Amino acid sequence: MLATLLVRANEIVSVDGLIDELWGENPPRTATTTLQVYVSQLRKLLHEADAEFGRDALVTRPPGYELRIDPAQLDLTVFEELHGRGREAMEQQDYRAAADLQRQALGLWRGPLLSDTPHGPLLDATAVRLAEVRTAALEQCIRAELHLGRHRELIGELQSVVAELPLREEFHAHLMVALYRSGRQADALQVFGRLRRGLVDELAIEPGRSLQALHQRILVGDPALLKPTARAGHATASGHAPGSGQATDPGRAPGAGHTSGPVGHVPGAGPDPGSGHARAAGPGPAPVSAPRPHAPSDGSTVAQLPLSDELFTGREEELAALRDVLGAPGGRLVIVTGAAGVGKTALALTVAHRTGDLFDVPVFVRLRPDGRGPLDAVDVLAGVLRRYGVRGPLPGRVDELRDLLAESTDGRRVLLVLDDVADAEQVRPVLSAVPDCTVLVTCRRVPDGLAGRVVRLDVPTAREARRLFAAAAGQPADVAEDAECAGVVESCGRLPLALRAAAEALTGRSRLPLGGLAARLRDERTRLAELEAASPGFRARLGAALDGVGAAELRAFRLFGLLPAGPFAPDAAAAVLDTDVATARATTDSLVRARLLGAELPSAGRPEHHHMPELLRLLARERLGAEEDPEAVRAALARLCGAFARAVEEAGPSGATTVDGAHPLEWFRLRLPALMAVVRQAHAARLWAQCLRLVDGMTGFLEVLGAWEERDACQGPALEAAQHLGDLAAQARLLRSLGDLAWQRRRLDTAGELYERALMAADVAGAEIERCRALTGLAGLRLDAGATDAAAALVPPALDCAAQDARTGFEAHRVLGLLALESGERGAARGHFTTCLTYAAAMADARLESYARRRLDELGSEGPTRPGWSEVQPGVWRLCTAA
Repeated sequence: MLATLLVRANEIVSVDGLIDELWGENPPRTATTTLQVYVSQLRKLLHEADAEFGRDALVTRPPGYELRIDPAQLDLTVFEELHGRGREAMEQQDYRAAADLQRQALGLWRGPLLSDTPHGPLLDATAVRLAEVRTAALEQCIRAELHLGRHRELIGELQSVVAELPLREEFHAHLMVALYRSGRQADALQVFGRLRRGLVDELAIEPGRSLQALHQRILVGDPALLKPTARAGHATASGHAPGSGQATDPGRAPGAGHTSGPVGHVPGAGPDPGSGHARAAGPGPAPVSAPRPHAPSDGSTVAQLPLSDELFTGREEELAALRDVLGAPGGRLVIVTGAAGVGKTALALTVAHRTGDLFDVPVFVRLRPDGRGPLDAVDVLAGVLRRYGVRGPLPGRVDELRDLLAESTDGRRVLLVLDDVADAEQVRPVLSAVPDCTVLVTCRRVPDGLAGRVVRLDVPTAREARRLFAAAAGQPADVAEDAECAGVVESCGRLPLALRAAAEALTGRSRLPLGGLAARLRDERTRLAELEAASPGFRARLGAALDGVGAAELRAFRLFGLLPAGPFAPDAAAAVLDTDVATARATTDSLVRARLLGAELPSAGRPEHHHMPELLRLLARERLGAEEDPEAVRAALARLCGAFARAVEEAGPSGATTVDGAHPLEWFRLRLPALMAVVRQAHAARLWAQCLRLVDGMTGFLEVLGAWEERDACQGPALEAAQHLGDLAAQARLLRSLGDLAWQRRRLDTAGELYERALMAADVAGAEIERCRALTGLAGLRLDAGATDAAAALVPPALDCAAQDARTGFEAHRVLGLLALESGERGAARGHFTTCLTYAAAMADARLESYARRRLDELGSEGPTRPGWSEVQPGVWRLCTAA
């Protein structure tokens, strides 16, 4: 359990996730209790290890536990931080720093992760992921050291690595280069021969083209491979000139990132392109003797586009629009904007590849590297220059870098892809340096000060999302049509980032069946934890949507986590924020610009409303519990309940006017899931008065719609609320209503018990109207049982209340009309149902009025409309016992 909490340090690990990790698919019946014992024991051990802070390190946080620890104390965190810094140094071509950082990262490893710890699916997936990251760190370390001319020292290590990883072509390539540079050409060729035989014998495939090209160069004794420096315009190991637009090296280790050299590039082959710009070298001006930075004489670059996403699906409309804009002559700025995880980078790379033949060379630069904050303007300019092939030390001033970029791109057809832009200051110097070039920017929100063609990217259509999930999960195409697939897609909010994470649950070590995954993701309380377990780091990637958002907007975002799924109106936003509607609109507008909310403007009778993307809503609720004062959260929820109750009360099930452009019943039906969610929240928060008021307002709608399940689900908690409040009148009202529901469902014993309890509560409370309603309910039960005399004896008290309450009068005369029909007294029955019609009209209740008219029409005809049956309540029929 400790290992699980450590690999997810400073994050919530759900109780269900811990149970899965400890016991797998067959947990004991006492799993939850046993887990609590384990937690208690672990807290004692932590306290023994650190008397001051140990016990407080493991905290209970719904829906599970969080282990709070300083990241610097955890080797895992330090390793990933060092690896990230080493990767960035590699991109800046600072090979010495890259090698040192990766060596430090690798030095933290003492053996295979968790090899001595029993583990389940989450730790298993973490071990696999970190093993791949370790391999990537080792590959980048060796690549950097080859650039530094350390080939002789690396031979022994590389021989051990290729023995351990016999199918990883990149390590064989490094060993071949190291041997060749050490004067061992024959040994280098033998490495290739052994690898080729193994691939052919075991997999019936040949080595990749890059490795074959390297083999050919060693075979002919290419002298350029002997020098551990990179030469401008030199062909790469794949046999392609840098900047030729060829695909990236398929043999590169997963997670290795994009190096500054070309794909398949032999580390250190050719003159050294430099080790970063002057600012990185330390304070003070660059030495006079330092060589001036220069571009390759043949116009080539040292970086190409990363591979396009092989799972990219759909987006035809956006692709067509981008192709048209990028294909037009002249320079332009195109901005692709959308929420985190929606697929902006994948779209940009796809269109860059598809339009690459229109440009001398397309170049891709990431402006928010993994593990780092946004790059500043100097780093952005330096990164662009390196990818355009500029060699030598770079200046540290923006104006000098800008002039150098303008010189380097002069006369060239340029497509520059700037990914994940945070603000205009990052890219303005680049844009001013290349005014006649085409620049494609991706960003979560359009920065102030950037003007260009904007393409707004939303989540894919349901069909595209299902196809993406099926492809990512390695499922047949027809799986996209399954209901279980649709359920997973909707639980993920159709967000590509989440769809890929969910797919990993099917393809990773846990190997969940599709139905099992759909069931797990259905519970929104643990959905983020499930996606995090399937794809470690998912929650952090989703949380990147909050980067750069102001404190006031972040608090509003968290409070909006109280809102149920689906659209919400300005008054609901104002309620949770405790402000007026105008101020709430300003806040929601700000969150819309930050891509944290979606907006739909009023049209054709539909009011304005907003919605929060599903997974962001769950993230907001998670952050709300962790970062807001519980009393403030409780007060906000109470205000939200009040806003929902007022809306329901003002609508009314029998209202003649429209609500938000719809009939009141249709308006209520559309909002019923949200109303039910708020009832559950109010009950869980013990907001008894608010829960009771909201359910009271909903009951009339639920009766008219015949929503039995929903009525039962919300009146039960409301009855508990009334009991906590000591409100006997409300208890009588709810018990009677639940009795009506039980009678409609033909649970007659339960109905009788509920009516009796309602009668007792009404007697104690002095609630005469509810007492009479309970009596008419009991009379209906007696009538059902054929005890007409007993039924008739219960009705007179209800007639006495008719003057005070029209509904009681309606019910009393309904029962009397049915008794008259049982006795064959059609004239008396007609009189009672005529009185029912009068009461229904007075209440303006169209449903009751229609019922009374149907009964009267039947009495005016020669026989019943449904022979053998009698409509005893609106929409409820039973077999007749008498004509």
